[in-house]
Parts: sequence; C-alpha cells; structure tokens
Amino acid sequence: MTIAIHWFRRDLRLYDNPALTRAARAGKVIPVYIHDDKVPLGGASAAWLHRSLTALNTALDGRLVLMLGDPLTCLPDLAHQTGASVVTWTRRYDAAGITVDTALKSTLKAEGLEVHSENGTLLWEPMDVKKADGTPYKVFTPFFRKGCMAAPPPRTPLPAPEISFADTVDGCALDELGLRDGIGWDTDVMSDWTPGEAGAGARLEAFLSDGLDGYKEGRNIPAQENVSRLSPHLHFGEVSPNTVWHAARARDASGDRDHFLSELGWREFSYSILFHNPDIATHNLNRKFDSFPWRDAPEELRRWQTGQTGIPIVDAGMRELWQTGYMHNRVRMIVASFLIKNLMIHWRHGLAWFDDTLFDADPANNAASWQWVAGSGADAAPYFRIFNPVTQSEKFDPQGSYIRRYVPELAALPDRSIHAPWAAPALVLKAADVALGKTYPHPLADLKESRVRALDAFKAL
Repeated sequence: MTIAIHWFRRDLRLYDNPALTRAARAGKVIPVYIHDDKVPLGGASAAWLHRSLTALNTALDGRLVLMLGDPLTCLPDLAHQTGASVVTWTRRYDAAGITVDTALKSTLKAEGLEVHSENGTLLWEPMDVKKADGTPYKVFTPFFRKGCMAAPPPRTPLPAPEISFADTVDGCALDELGLRDGIGWDTDVMSDWTPGEAGAGARLEAFLSDGLDGYKEGRNIPAQENVSRLSPHLHFGEVSPNTVWHAARARDASGDRDHFLSELGWREFSYSILFHNPDIATHNLNRKFDSFPWRDAPEELRRWQTGQTGIPIVDAGMRELWQTGYMHNRVRMIVASFLIKNLMIHWRHGLAWFDDTLFDADPANNAASWQWVAGSGADAAPYFRIFNPVTQSEKFDPQGSYIRRYVPELAALPDRSIHAPWAAPALVLKAADVALGKTYPHPLADLKESRVRALDAFKAL
C-alpha cells in the first residue's frame, strides 16, 4: 500500500485542500505539521496556531504528527522512517518558503519519491496573472479586472477527502512546540475567536447572513459589524479563498457582494506583489524612499504601540489590537498614517508590531499594506495623502462609539469633543472628568505642524 505524507503548513483544514486530497487518493496518509522554531513567528500568530493545530488534530482523529525542527531534515527522515513514496504540500509564495520547498522537492525526488505541490492558498496564482507583455501588474484595478476577472474563474471547492491513515507515527507533544511560551494575554484575547476549520466556517456563515448586506459602506464604520473578520482564518488556511469566493457568489448579486469579492482581490494583489518583490517587508518598492529622513523616536513608538498618543481614534485602534488581536481595516490605515507621516517613524516599525500582535499577520497583506500607506509600495496612496485622524474619526465614528469602547476614560465627553479632546472647552473636560496630561495624554504630535513637516521631508527627496 502506498504511503503518502501530507505536510500541513498554512492549510490547516480538510475541506477544499487540494494537496491533502491528492495524498488521500494516493494511499494511506500521514498528516504532519513541522514547526521550525528558527523561523520568526509573532506572539499572536503563535497563540492562534497552537489552538488551530489542536482543532486540526481533532478533525484528523488525533492522527496529526507534530515535529519540531528543520523541515529539510525532518521531512526526509519521516519519509525514510515510514517508507512513504508520495509527499504533498500546499504551495507558498514567499522567497524563503519557495527556497525551502525547492530544495526539499529536489532532495525527495532524488530519493525516488513523488512530490506534489498544489495551490490551496490563492484564487489565481501570481505566476499566471500578468500583463500582455509578461510583466506583473503594479496597479490593483487592472490586476483585478483584466488579470483576474478575465482569467478562468476560481475552481469550485473540493469536498473533504476520505482519509485512510497509515500506522501511527511518534511525534512530539503540542506543548513541546513552544507556541505559547511567554504569552500571558492570549486566553482573554481569544475569548471572541474560535481558531480552526469549524470556527472559520461559522464565521463565514455569520458574515454572509448578518454582515454582507451593507458591506460596501458599513465596512468603513469601526463600530459596526459589517466586516467579515475572516482574515485570521484565511491567514492560517482554515478556510480556502475559493470557499469564501463561491459562498459569497452564491448570494444575490449586489454592490455589497461585489465589493467584498474585490477585497478578496486585494489579497490576491498583495500575494502577487510579494511573489514578484520578495523583499517587500524590508525594502521600499519605490527606492526614492530609501533616503527619507525617518525619525528615531523610541518613546513615541512605545506610546503609539500602547495606545497613549493622545489622539483618540489612534489610541482606540491600538488598544483594540492589544485587546483582541485584530484591528478594523479603516482604523489600520489611520494608525499607520499617524505613525509614518505625523511621527515620521519608519513603516518597518509598524509592520513589526503588527506582525507580533495581529492574528492575521499575513506576510503579503501586512507588508503590502504598510508600504501602501507609506507611499512607497505598489499602487500606493501618494505620500501627500495624510489621513487626518480627527476628520476620519468624525466621519466614520461620528457618535464616538468605537472610541468609547476602547478609550473609556473619554466616554463621558460629548460627541462633538471626543474626537479632539485637546480642543474641548475646559468646562466640558471637567464635566467629563478628563484631565489632559493626567487621565488622558496630551497629543503626541500637533496634527497640522507634523503634516507640514512630513510634506517638507517628502518634497526634499
């Protein structure tokens, strides 16, 4: 009987998993997850992964083999130990992952094994979506409309395969992977989340039933429930983008549905950028930003990280992140703009903080989004587009509901004052028991002056 190893990575599901399905069709399956502790993993991602692996092991009837070490060693050793002749995995699109997979494929094939990699991460692969001249798209709209929507449609999701397991293989215990070492906040933070394939399915159904109607406009209102909150589940592959795409397409045609599908398109665009620009997390795509005069301001960075900037909408977003492992997308743009442009702190510091604290710290989306706000990325917002956090707050959180939820020390302020408490009359502050500099900080930066400073620095490039 043929023995096939399926190497789980960011495809922690059974339903619509092409590589797992191929392994199941080949013979008896050994499902394995290999944790390489030499590869950096943020604290939030590690906490989620711990629980997601628990859920996956349950779905696999307790047959998931866990290993700790270098996959370049662990996987060939496992194949030798078990007599496996087939190995499958889901393709990756980052440079480091591609390097490892290429080396493994070469090693395993040289030893006579069949190796199959499948697309289980994207609707359209970046090597397939190119302009007529063969170069990758650099602007989202033509990428999505001409490159993606003119291509063959995303495949229909596959059913979960019938799996016949090979004999039990010894691995390590989940706690030995060290995914929760040093984490103290994750138990409370996880109270609103259900990692794993079942949780992803429930989240998708809840969004389609209760959040899709009104999505186009409601997705910009952080106090409303018109966002999918599927990003952590997509990040870990607990649900496939094909499943999400076709489930949404099955709904009545509407502007809300189509706008949601275009947001899935932005995820595809980010992966295309990552695939064609492997150093996107460390280098400006627009190289003229290499000479930008970024400020070294560790105390200001710390106050931004901890939600103590004195700018209510910014502080609300940073506290939401710390308390939930998530931040509303509109607010992500606001806090990123404040860090990069008002404080002139390098976007890499923001990227690193998000990598450590977001459950959905996706290597493509996170890097592409930070460079988009900075103005240094593909199809980026121009640098002179500086989000005014007060204007944004007044427009998208007019009653201050979001701010009051995460900045409770300002909750008693009237709506007209909660967006910029430094501008409120002294009597209004006193009535709300707000003492600037004591119960709530003074603004970390003057919004007008810091805007001018950023624009002058940009003009000097």
